[in-house]
Amino acid sequence: MMTNHITLYRFCSAVRRKAALALCLTLCVLGLGISAIAQQPTIITFNAPGAVDYGTYAWCINTQGAIVGYYFDTSFVAHGYLRAPDGRITAFEVLGADTTDAYYGTYAFSLNTEGAIAGENWDANQVGYGFVLAPDGRFSTFTAPGAPIGFEYEGTGAGSINDAGTIAGGYQDASYVYHSFVRARDGKITTFDAPGAGTEAYQGTSIWTTGALNPAGAITGYYADANWVYHGFLRAPDGKITTFGAPGAGADPGDGEGTDPLSINANGTITGYLQDTNWLTHGFSRSPDGKFTTFDVPGAGTVVGSWEGTYPVAINPAGAITGYYADASWVYHGFVRAPDGKITTFDAPGAGTESGQGTVPHSINPAGVITGDYIDTSGMMHHGFLRTP
Repeated sequence: MMTNHITLYRFCSAVRRKAALALCLTLCVLGLGISAIAQQPTIITFNAPGAVDYGTYAWCINTQGAIVGYYFDTSFVAHGYLRAPDGRITAFEVLGADTTDAYYGTYAFSLNTEGAIAGENWDANQVGYGFVLAPDGRFSTFTAPGAPIGFEYEGTGAGSINDAGTIAGGYQDASYVYHSFVRARDGKITTFDAPGAGTEAYQGTSIWTTGALNPAGAITGYYADANWVYHGFLRAPDGKITTFGAPGAGADPGDGEGTDPLSINANGTITGYLQDTNWLTHGFSRSPDGKFTTFDVPGAGTVVGSWEGTYPVAINPAGAITGYYADASWVYHGFVRAPDGKITTFDAPGAGTESGQGTVPHSINPAGVITGDYIDTSGMMHHGFLRTP
């Protein structure tokens, strides 16, 4: 539409008669109006070829607009895919991934600027391994020190990769306790636990996929203590770990309350959500100096004990935050919170409107382009979406 505007401007410059000039100015105004309309947010949806049962999940979008995720076929086997900025989708399998058993296979979670992909794959023994797929197509798989490789449903998962090729992820040990790790580009893996992390099954230190690692190598995540209260942590590039709790986070033993950071941007601002003593969730951001801002999306549910509320999941370099909220009917809706605090909500076309259905964003790039997936009216099928501001 900008081309039309320029064409009209040049046409106006060539017209000398008063009547023609008046007509031209009218067309110019219309052109500006059409251009403004064209600048409104747009949402397109997509499905990976071969996606059937459970559908297509979109997890990460990079600076260029490429997207990675995974999809399920008719046998419920997971396959990784890369969606290029022009919309072309290429599926891939990690060597050794089980391609016959339901829910196993290849899960892609993160993508950096040069096109390297990180995720996890599950083999025929139902053991998970981290992987990195280089832009030239070479695969590397790895296991974190301490992660068992002889136990079902255990193993290593790679969640976030930055432009330096550093990967952050997590694993379960033989006692089902969670631990986190950082893997350097040269393959060296350093494991770590947040101070105060519990040591019973399913307690420990965890990170979210996609946005938990920033360009400098700082990592954010959460841990469950011995009382099943959740706390946030920030691991600096030098390995120093700082723990924190968001204002208003609950701390009742055994209730799963607390603070859950999910994403960190280039300047060290963290976003995530907190659970209060009423089992409601609220969004937060934490600035590099430790200052918190909490927020709720208009329309988020407020039924006590429901776990309804606001769930931020990703933050871009400018400080724009995306995520979803659950309304009073447990329908999911997407949102984007601008750096000035303005919140805009949205729904992907075709998203279901019943409980457990709706729109769930996962990632936002520097240009504010958002990707994620939505659950349609079947309540089962997921489809990818791309929202351009």
